[in-house]
Amino acid sequence: MRGLTAYATGWRQALRRRTPFPAPARRSFSSKKLWPSELKKQVDFTALDAKWQERWRARLYPPVRPRSLVFEKGKAYILPMFPYPSGELHLGHLRVYTISDVLARYNQMQGHAVLHPIGWDAFGLPAENAAIERGIHPEKWTLQNIETMKSQMIMMGGRWDWDRHIFLMLHERGLAYQAESLVNYDPVDKTVLANEQVDANGCSWRSGAKVEKQMLKQWFLKIKQFQEPLLKDLDLLAENGNWPERVLAMQRNWLGRSEGMKIWFDVNATGHNCQIDVFTTRPDTLFGVQYLALSINHPIVQDMASVDDSLRAFLSRAQALPPDSKEGYLLSGIEAVNPLSQFSPAAEASIPVYVAPYVLDDYGSGAVMGVPGHDARDHAFWRANAGDRPVMQVIATESGVTPEPLVAGSELDKPMLFKGFIASNISSCGGLSSDEAVNEIGKLLEASSTPFEKTENWRLRDWLISRQRYWGTPIPIIHCASCGPVPVPVKDLPVVLPTLPNEFFQGMTGNPLAKDDEWKKTTCPKCGSVANRETDTMDTFMDSSWYFFRFLSPRRSEGPVKPETANIEMPVDVYVGGVEHAILHLLYARFISKFLATTPLWPDGEAVHGEPFKRLITQGMVHGKTYSEPSTGRFLRPEEVDLTNPSTPIIKATGATPVTSFEKMSKSKYNGVSPTTTIAKYGADVTRAHMLFQAPISDVLEWDEDSITGVQRWLTRVWRLSSTVNFIPPDILKTFRPPKNIDAPLVDVLIELRNRGILKPAKLPRHMPNPLMTDEEELLAALGVPEQLLWSKVQETIVSVTKSYASTYALNTIISDLMTLTNTIWDAAHTSQTMSYLRFLGMVHLLRMVAPVAPAVAEECWESLHTKTCRIIENDPYHPLKLASKSSIFSFRFPEPDTQVIPKLNPEITTVFMLDGKKKFEVKIRKPPELVQGPLELARWLGSRLLESEVGKEWLEKGRGRVWRRMQDVEADPQFTWLPKEWTAVIVGRGKLVNVVRPKTKGKKGGKEGNEGMQIQKDVGVHREGEETKQQEAQPEPGRARLLQESKGGAEKTARRERGKR
Repeated sequence: MRGLTAYATGWRQALRRRTPFPAPARRSFSSKKLWPSELKKQVDFTALDAKWQERWRARLYPPVRPRSLVFEKGKAYILPMFPYPSGELHLGHLRVYTISDVLARYNQMQGHAVLHPIGWDAFGLPAENAAIERGIHPEKWTLQNIETMKSQMIMMGGRWDWDRHIFLMLHERGLAYQAESLVNYDPVDKTVLANEQVDANGCSWRSGAKVEKQMLKQWFLKIKQFQEPLLKDLDLLAENGNWPERVLAMQRNWLGRSEGMKIWFDVNATGHNCQIDVFTTRPDTLFGVQYLALSINHPIVQDMASVDDSLRAFLSRAQALPPDSKEGYLLSGIEAVNPLSQFSPAAEASIPVYVAPYVLDDYGSGAVMGVPGHDARDHAFWRANAGDRPVMQVIATESGVTPEPLVAGSELDKPMLFKGFIASNISSCGGLSSDEAVNEIGKLLEASSTPFEKTENWRLRDWLISRQRYWGTPIPIIHCASCGPVPVPVKDLPVVLPTLPNEFFQGMTGNPLAKDDEWKKTTCPKCGSVANRETDTMDTFMDSSWYFFRFLSPRRSEGPVKPETANIEMPVDVYVGGVEHAILHLLYARFISKFLATTPLWPDGEAVHGEPFKRLITQGMVHGKTYSEPSTGRFLRPEEVDLTNPSTPIIKATGATPVTSFEKMSKSKYNGVSPTTTIAKYGADVTRAHMLFQAPISDVLEWDEDSITGVQRWLTRVWRLSSTVNFIPPDILKTFRPPKNIDAPLVDVLIELRNRGILKPAKLPRHMPNPLMTDEEELLAALGVPEQLLWSKVQETIVSVTKSYASTYALNTIISDLMTLTNTIWDAAHTSQTMSYLRFLGMVHLLRMVAPVAPAVAEECWESLHTKTCRIIENDPYHPLKLASKSSIFSFRFPEPDTQVIPKLNPEITTVFMLDGKKKFEVKIRKPPELVQGPLELARWLGSRLLESEVGKEWLEKGRGRVWRRMQDVEADPQFTWLPKEWTAVIVGRGKLVNVVRPKTKGKKGGKEGNEGMQIQKDVGVHREGEETKQQEAQPEPGRARLLQESKGGAEKTARRERGKR
């Protein structure tokens, strides 16, 4: 089958240079109004999508990264699990590809050489079954679906090619082999299934049919040879939380390594004697064995079934029993001997032998020992088959104790499942701990000449890859009567599937390749005699286990991947997909990658232990809103529900209120949502941002379209800020000249603004002669508090957003952080000409942080912002932003945080809050700037900062805080809204202590309530460390704040005086 190409531009562009766009038409701008009429315009986000997708396509970016470009931060291989072309994308697809696209764009803006490909998981049973249902060729069905899905998912990808080299390499190394085996057979899909593809109920993972057991000759891969590194290297993947713990746990469980002992029991049967080997992880319970259980396909069982009609009937019925069935069959004329019975009368000498469906053929030798007293499954089986017979217990919770046998029907009839101490009535081992007893039991077995060995057992079995279907990768083997299985010569690869007419798939069953003699008949590559091609195809998981290597060399014909490229690009840095692939796909991919790391295809693979995926992100499922009938639980169709008021849905037929819930999307629940419909209505950027914002990426996402308007309003506000530039007054905009370096530290920006006469020196109070020692302190002091707060929020957001993009992948918090920053820029008052420049730079940073999430909106806003702010530099050949309005935002770097300036813009002090001189709490708040002077101004500042803290709200929030609770209908003070009317604030050390004093009670000596509080202290002490206190006359202000620069002891004295006045 020819390779399928799935490359398109638009969704994920690797923008790597500043290539000018066609010059956009300029819009007229009213310089007479600060708030232009454009503020009222609504944004057509779907039109923005179309506009920028067309521009991206017109730029003709190369599909492969130019190796000549230098990326100082190295490569970043971001890969989503490639989709099966089922026909249409659902929201689950949109979620995984949005996540990977956002991370790819971020890494590209960080300076990484990003590879972010996509392809199609085109082969497999679902496509063939769907084609058979429609009577068409699977290839036609698959290609139709690919075109449909490509139209939904405009994404950059690579050429997909079905290559055969890896199977032959496995075969050459002896890791691919053919053998007769009892296999899982799906009677509906008429194909063989791997163990991993059979669920806990014994049903097929695809068709849901009850799986049958059949003996067939099949192809296997020796994954068991890699079981040790597959298990051991899970610890490497766990480092720094690179892989989710639940995925690691699922893989450990599936590998199923268990340490224990293999013991051979003597079996006495009518006509002959033999031995049965049993593996157990609890050899300390050997004294308590009460039966042996054999699998239904055990050789002894099959031998006895040939002469036992009732046994044959049971075996036939057992095929349909669930794997955990407790039904059993007691074999007559056969019994086993407990090898420890000769050392202790507590152990039963002769024990019965059962056939039990719960025993797996491939676990150990297909036999287990039954210990009803210490295993829940064995206990249930014993009660179901042995009735009321007593259950022995040989392990006690304490040393020196002999447990009583368990009696059926009693409340104590429960097995003791944990390790403990051997019962005291067992000679030679009584009183030993479970672990100590293992060595002693080994000595006893050795003394009785019973074969045993300490060993380990694995649940993992070799990977069965044969499938008796047409639509899959052909196994490149030719069967010759003389030479046996012969690999197809490399020059004859790939083996191409025969082109069959549509009629061939109408009502087809079984494997059509086995019926196509023209394709099947060939000649032996060794001897030239007539031979047959292998008609089985490979499991589709074989293709998905190495496709990420093929993406690196999509057009290479000499082999699956160029070794030099594999060394550079592998492993995948971030792999994104569903947790449902934790066992099948991810385990097989790890196996094949570890194998390739031992071959010349990936020479440097051993350095990373052959692990293919450095970081794994498993996104949660997407659930849709459902409505159901309260009385019957029947799911309602959308047309059955009146959603005029979405918050109060009504069933049209009855007028009742339906039960509203979020369920996994399915046709039967009528809650499916098409991404195409949503994108057509709201635009791709709004849909993407809403999907990221609704839930952490690993959680279930409850898709609620009613709340999408919040994201829509946010992106509209971003667009308005950029398109109107309303944050720059028209008179300043006329001469606005952007800073040359948009990523320069704040101090460098301020130096440039100072040199241009825009930043004015700080107006320091008269009592502060030259207090600033450095140029940096002088520059920062020249900023007003609003400027400092704005720039601090910008830098804090860059820090938070960068961390979320780069390490925590908390993409939902990115949206909330960017919303907060947008509102901060929007709400910032125009306090100076410098503020215009800081808001401009804030917008430049904001748009670059928005770009990975909403690329079209970011591109549009970037163009608009620079079109309006860069007019004065259009003819300046040396200004770096001269072509910014004609360049993609992705040709600019992601903003780097200026972390050193954040604490300087946000100096903190610890404030002790007191009520009537009694300490209530202390909290860190922003230190008052030196320019905040005067009692009233300082009190307002401190009150606002206290209310920003949770503990401050607990005490001071109007109507709820403790200060307000006992007040009845008291108004807030007109000057200090954080205090009730007539209360006094005594402030010490510029906020190190805030003592709130209640007003004087009416009618008491000292005059009318509040008279004392109305006075203003005229002598204001200003104290700085290392300086003498200097007194200065302060003009009275309306209000009751007192600024007292005195010691804490002085503050306490003041508080006592205040209480004494009352």
